[in-house]
Amino acid sequence: MNPLYLRISISFFILYSINIHAQTYNPFYGNIVSNTSSSNVVNDLTAFENLGIKEVGTAALTNTENWITSRYQSLGYTNIVTQPFTYFSGTSNNIIVTKTGTVYPNTYLIIDAHYDTINGTGTNDNGSGTILMLELARLLKDVETEYSIKFIHFSGEEDGLVGSNYYVNNTVIPENLDIKLVFNIDEVGGISGQVNDTIICEEDRSNPSGNNSESAIATGVLATCIELYSNLDTEISFAYASDYVPFEDNGEIITGLYEKNETPYAHTANDLLVNMDPNYVFEVTKGALGAALEFAVAYEALGLETYENAMKISVYPNPVKDILNISINSAYTEPIAFKLIDVLGEEVYKQTLLEQHTTINVETLNNGMYFAVFETKTGNDVKKLILN
Repeated sequence: MNPLYLRISISFFILYSINIHAQTYNPFYGNIVSNTSSSNVVNDLTAFENLGIKEVGTAALTNTENWITSRYQSLGYTNIVTQPFTYFSGTSNNIIVTKTGTVYPNTYLIIDAHYDTINGTGTNDNGSGTILMLELARLLKDVETEYSIKFIHFSGEEDGLVGSNYYVNNTVIPENLDIKLVFNIDEVGGISGQVNDTIICEEDRSNPSGNNSESAIATGVLATCIELYSNLDTEISFAYASDYVPFEDNGEIITGLYEKNETPYAHTANDLLVNMDPNYVFEVTKGALGAALEFAVAYEALGLETYENAMKISVYPNPVKDILNISINSAYTEPIAFKLIDVLGEEVYKQTLLEQHTTINVETLNNGMYFAVFETKTGNDVKKLILN
């Protein structure tokens, strides 16, 4: 938690992709946000509190880990990994859940929060971030996103960001993980009896400073989304002392959320639901969900019946060696934006389709798997394509 207190070579493409997407209200996103459940927020905060003091090495933390993983399983997620690490307090696990994107499957939006606590149940620090992530995961489960999402619940944060450091050093660096953005949620519960109407959006102002401008852009997008999809105002401040720090140090682009009215009860036995503002958590969740939809580039996939009736596209042969054929049924007459994306997320070809039948010479492209992306006014469609 926060007590009071680059990738320098990041491509222009990633910076641009963060910056171009809507700074105006998206009705599709708004409809998803409207399904955020205030009762889920209260029920999950209560359940988190009842699990006890979640210090590393305790049964309470193990039970919380099991509670979190079982929730993802019940939501239908299958790519759930626990990453063990051992240090002076004992052995614990990071929980890593991956939702695969349709266009850039190997580029990740990381949404993270720590689930360990100290000296108390930590219902605000950081039960609030934990349950917010669970609600986001519920609502994002069946939404198509261009970028992959990793929901990461870190442990060992209260002992000095141990879990997040371990993940960066043992996953991000050795695997050269392609991270679009790290979105950290820490202590967003507000204070009971106070007017909790503002959330702090955190940007990187640390050294090395090579990724600070990209962080500022992402944090500006976050602040805009918070105000579009919730009833909260925003303030922008600097990021410090939470699980985004190891990512900052590795040159990743980061942003985060932290409560404006800082609780006096963190790290004490009084960090309880009775001292929080559940409606504030509900509003923060709505805003964070709008931002997550924006950062991951969510889109409305055409339903099967609508797709068959309105825009039936055939791509053949598949696998293809040299000439790719694209056929569109006569029922759809609007221009279609077509692009090919490789497995690294790079756009290698684009064209506006105006005819029912189009041929494209792909023999100059490298062999491998590509994503054929078709974008229209009413929705997107993505097909896997093999070149050999």
